[in-house]
Amino acid sequence: MTKSVAGELTDLKLPIERGCPFAPPTAYERLREQARINKVCLTSGGEAWWVSGHEEGRAVLADPRFSSDKRKDGFPLFTLDAATLRQLRSQPPLMLGMDGAEHSAARRPVIGEFTVKRLAALRPRIQDIVDHFIDDMLAADQRPVDLVQALSLPVPSLVICELLGVPYTDHDFFQSRTTMMVRRTSLEDRRRAFAELRAYIDELVTRKESEPGDDLFGRQIARQRQKGTLDHEGLVSLAFLLLTAGHETTANMISLGVVGLLSHPEQLALIMADPGRTPMAAEELLRYFTIADGVTSRLATEDVEIGGVSIKAGEGVIVSTLSANWDPAVFKDPAELDIERGARHHLAFGFGPHQCLGQNLARLELQIVFDTLFRRIPALRLAAPAEDLPFKSDAVIYGVHELPVTW
Repeated sequence: MTKSVAGELTDLKLPIERGCPFAPPTAYERLREQARINKVCLTSGGEAWWVSGHEEGRAVLADPRFSSDKRKDGFPLFTLDAATLRQLRSQPPLMLGMDGAEHSAARRPVIGEFTVKRLAALRPRIQDIVDHFIDDMLAADQRPVDLVQALSLPVPSLVICELLGVPYTDHDFFQSRTTMMVRRTSLEDRRRAFAELRAYIDELVTRKESEPGDDLFGRQIARQRQKGTLDHEGLVSLAFLLLTAGHETTANMISLGVVGLLSHPEQLALIMADPGRTPMAAEELLRYFTIADGVTSRLATEDVEIGGVSIKAGEGVIVSTLSANWDPAVFKDPAELDIERGARHHLAFGFGPHQCLGQNLARLELQIVFDTLFRRIPALRLAAPAEDLPFKSDAVIYGVHELPVTW
């Protein structure tokens, strides 16, 4: 790689798939050492600023002069081709793609559903769900068991279904369509998955408008009707966002978290001896793996200076949350998995006004799964070496296809 300074175009094209399950691509460190903000080429075409540093990343994500609206010309998109981009622009924006007052108005009515206090009431039900699937694991006739199918996927799927009021019998359908959308499948497959999932959600919202229940969408419909309005398309967009984001990322994090703890038995021993350490362990695992990287893309709407670099209006910016979470200026020895480091200020959930709406739910699920799984199956172990597991690095989502475990 050629030596560069901020402002010069590097000879690196992004995104880069991860080659090691326990580290970012080596190019990330080289980029960060060259300049904490670099201009790079994108495999989808065009150029963008790549922000590698933690401080600089937070500055971008908190600055209202950077837009999240993917429909705008020049917005840096890793994987979307022109046809898919046109389809995206023809749909009402998801909350993730809104800015300013529009974003606040869409987020405000829903944020109360994800407060720590509200989710604490769900803890007993989530515990029941986790225990149910572990019961099934223990009763299995054969070993090894694929933890992805036995626990990692069904737990967050059932939790989000019950929270939203979605029939769990449909989970195979929306899981398969979501998976197709985030992986590097063919353009035709991704477009079909998007259309089929949106049509399903449109029908689901229509049914709920006729018979709203005591769930998140039932309460949203009741609130809107009290105000004399019913925003069907807005509800469809919200349902699409929560249903697709509410299980895939958490499922991958459960699997990778188990791999991380089993591969670092001294760290696992700490939480088995004291479950009070599990919340810290979850934060460190979120930092360490940062399964969604580069999704925090923005477009400068004004000339902005970040970290001494002048970014012009109309230029794209991509915050690498993975690189930021391995920034040695903030996290000493970032390649070490250390559950006692206190990593709560990581960027795995983003930062600023678009910080992940469901982060408290994800944290709760991770904590309950880790505590329960290792308490009930203390002899749990990987049935294959970690380096031989079928890790996936599809687009910007990182995870594992299968996770054989035994005991």
